[in-house]
Amino acid sequence: MPEGDASARRLKPTRVALNVLALCFTMALLGRGLGESFTVFLKPIAEHFSWDRAQVVSVYSLTWLAGGLTAPVVGRLFDHYGPRTVYALGLLLLGGAFLIASQAQALWQFQVSIGLCVGIGIAFIGNVPNSILLGRWFGPRLPTAMAVVYSAAGAGVLVLLPVSQILIDHIGWRGAYQTFGIIALCLLAPLLLLPWRLFATGSPHITKRADPDFADGGWTLASAMRHHAFWALFATFFFTAVGMYALVAQVVAYLIDAGFPPLQAATAWGFSGIVLLFGMLGVTQLDAMIGRRPSVLLSYAISIIGIILLWLLQFYPNFWLLAAFIVTFGSMIGSRGPLITATAMKIFRGERVGTIYGTISIGSGLGSGFGAWAGGLIHDWTHSYNPVIAFALVAVVLGMIPFLVVPALRR
Repeated sequence: MPEGDASARRLKPTRVALNVLALCFTMALLGRGLGESFTVFLKPIAEHFSWDRAQVVSVYSLTWLAGGLTAPVVGRLFDHYGPRTVYALGLLLLGGAFLIASQAQALWQFQVSIGLCVGIGIAFIGNVPNSILLGRWFGPRLPTAMAVVYSAAGAGVLVLLPVSQILIDHIGWRGAYQTFGIIALCLLAPLLLLPWRLFATGSPHITKRADPDFADGGWTLASAMRHHAFWALFATFFFTAVGMYALVAQVVAYLIDAGFPPLQAATAWGFSGIVLLFGMLGVTQLDAMIGRRPSVLLSYAISIIGIILLWLLQFYPNFWLLAAFIVTFGSMIGSRGPLITATAMKIFRGERVGTIYGTISIGSGLGSGFGAWAGGLIHDWTHSYNPVIAFALVAVVLGMIPFLVVPALRR
């Protein structure tokens, strides 16, 4: 047994669980922050190569599309090879992809490196492995743990978007990508030295306790796909991601076009990371107080208010309206994620939950990719953000409908 595993095994389960939570938080911060950093790179890359918006946004679309389509593979690899292999492959892919992107000269090179490889790398260090690993340590407290990890997405946006803009201003977008690649590869060494055998085992209080409500119904991917809850969760992931990413992909460019300076626009959107933390924890707390369905529906209502405020910003570009948009829209990005994840884990729990949840997560990847691409295309066709905003609003409403009509999600 490696020395790290032996010493870690002597730690109290609570302390180990917190270490696992910190690890998942860090992985989520890196993954989401590096993925969302492209919203800052969008304008300088487009101006450097004289590409239109849809062409450049196609890279961002591929990032989340690739991540979503890879999710079932990640779940299966996690089930068979454990977290160490999955997380290490993720960092390796991210590091190599950003180094390649720093030398890219053609659109297809960005699509392969930043689009496909970064998207797959994010999936390998993202929600699917984090959800499965945390489930082994937090059990019924998984929604709270997932809320903390989902908030890391906001922390990644808060940290890496302003950092990206500063790096671009000082060393150019190529130098910024090179820096990201080197950092990701350097993190591989400490990652491999962690006590993975202990981390993968899970808490004895959870893995060994007799839960009278637990019953492994022998779910397989095929049987899950015949259940209405599977497609309801898939649809929720898909339509919500379409609406959110149609806007997120262009939000920094939108703010700049509305009259805000580039660094101010990037920093303001980065602050969505702070409010996201409160949004995640707030919605999760409401789940315990008033139930899952009312909490989820409230989060959608706040998202809709945020979209309306974004529309008003083009007419009244002031600090207070910008702050109101960041608080409402930013706090609800992904706020439903922990609750939807916990719902999927509860309905389909069993030995195949990683593969099943990973497949449901395809909806998020497809929606993110399609939403970002469609938003860019609509902007190019109309030369206006208003149709993009209307498109996003309709998609978010569609994402809310399963929680209104599907029996398994109404309980």
